[in-house]
Amino acid sequence: MKALSAAAFGLVLSVQAAFAAEPVFPPASRLGLVPPQEMTLSKRFSGFESEERAAAITFAEMPAEAFKQLSSGLTKEVLRKQGLEMKSRENVKLGSKTGILVSTTMTKEMGRKWLLLVKDETMTGLVVAQVQGGQDGYSDAQIRDALKSVAVRQNVSLEEQLSALPFQIGEKAGFRPVRVMAGNSVLFTDGPKDAVKAMEQPMMILASSLQPPPPPGERRKQFAQAALYANQVLKNIRIERSESFRLKGQDWHEIVAKAVEAESGQPIVVMQSIRFDGNRYVRMVGLTREEQRDQNLPRFRAIADGIETAF
Repeated sequence: MKALSAAAFGLVLSVQAAFAAEPVFPPASRLGLVPPQEMTLSKRFSGFESEERAAAITFAEMPAEAFKQLSSGLTKEVLRKQGLEMKSRENVKLGSKTGILVSTTMTKEMGRKWLLLVKDETMTGLVVAQVQGGQDGYSDAQIRDALKSVAVRQNVSLEEQLSALPFQIGEKAGFRPVRVMAGNSVLFTDGPKDAVKAMEQPMMILASSLQPPPPPGERRKQFAQAALYANQVLKNIRIERSESFRLKGQDWHEIVAKAVEAESGQPIVVMQSIRFDGNRYVRMVGLTREEQRDQNLPRFRAIADGIETAF
């Protein structure tokens, strides 16, 4: 009987271990993995985090054709411009999928970052792991084991992805959602095409923050302007209006500017509205051709006003 009990106990442990090794998928995400110990699903983004160990793993899903462009950018020179020093780059096998795993150290602060590019017939996955501080967070081996456990599941409907966002969209103003990104942002457009070139259709992105906002006051104006100028899609930005105000008991900062779409050279108008909500914020960026500004700027504002947060 004792032998039988020991065998049964061993079987239970082996079954538990098998279940523990199953990939965990964030809500509405096609990407999942076996997270490191004490890392749990994030409520702020699509992925996992451990505040105690100052570590996070985030997921982003992109079109399949993005793999070639993204992989060509994983070079020492490009990463160095982003404050990362490459330690290694390798091709990895991820079940039936393949990928590229890059290990780096942060040059502007103490920490390590890993970039995993996942190739699938229907999508490109980008998994980013970050551990701030030294080896007392997670070891390199622990993070690598987690990243190499990445799995891809079948398509998740756009409706399910929208329902998992940390905010609700009350007013679409004639726009339609095209894609949810990283579990915290959504792309909208108005027109028949999902992939928009030369701003032939107006576009808008709504995103909730992953980091706390700056404190109230002049720093928020500086923060908002810096966020706009950091946009890689735009060049020759000329601010027409930049103002802070309160609406429905919350602080806002809104910018309207003229710019040029970098790839096509198309003159456009951009509206950026940031709503500060406690220790989080929601950022809306709307882009439209100059000749359509009077039509689309009020629509951008209507969508921003209709956002309900679940922070």
